[in-house]
Amino acid sequence: MIALSACSASTPQDAADGSESGLETVTPGKFTIATGEPAYSPWVENDDPESGEGFEAAVAYAVADELGFAESDVVWIRTPFDTVIAPGPKDFDINIQQFSANDDREKAVDFSSPYYETTQGVVSVKGSPAAEATSLADLAGVKVGVAAGSTSIAAVKEAIGTDPAIFNSNEDTVQALISGNIDALVTDLPTAFYNANAVLDDGVLVGQFESSAGGDKLALLLENDSSLTGPVSDAVDALREDGTLDDLAQKWLADNAGATVLS
Repeated sequence: MIALSACSASTPQDAADGSESGLETVTPGKFTIATGEPAYSPWVENDDPESGEGFEAAVAYAVADELGFAESDVVWIRTPFDTVIAPGPKDFDINIQQFSANDDREKAVDFSSPYYETTQGVVSVKGSPAAEATSLADLAGVKVGVAAGSTSIAAVKEAIGTDPAIFNSNEDTVQALISGNIDALVTDLPTAFYNANAVLDDGVLVGQFESSAGGDKLALLLENDSSLTGPVSDAVDALREDGTLDDLAQKWLADNAGATVLS
């Protein structure tokens, strides 16, 4: 897992009135940020993005501040993951819920510069045939589940060579693992750690995929051809360059290191 370089992991600070930013937002003077429902730790703590707790919640407030919006100017809404990556107008300015940019998605929506880079993790439960896997070959004969719309689908096909079972959400995938309908689930590494250690009573973090491409680059999603894409990317770049992104990753994601690389 590699955090893109970038430091001040402080809570959001008041900035200039967003109405003075000169940016066209869906609500003048406000900065509307969308995330998932529910939103999971370590990305958002306690499903409460307004708190600024959790890596993505903190990144979102840092971006808003960089653009000139005070914490009080930020408005949060919730959107589903798999339907938001579609053409058409959006009711948010940015959306942050572990989206990775790719060529197909970029035909329908815009993405900012990446704010984090990660790979895929494999989670199982004690007693499952997948729990003792030490290689990708060991996973070829087990049933793997993933969330709809996630890059985990292609990652499983490429790394393991099998077609995964697809579920509506991360939560549904976890329930399928608990019920025994699948032997393992694949998701981004921080969420894999959270599922294995906080959600599942007998969870096992089997390991992570090796990625010669450096893993998934997570970016903010915007409406296609949004006038905000450039300014938002500039804000993310500034946060990377001054160290803020690294500090926030260290604060919220540092415990997600050390997963065995499966090859």
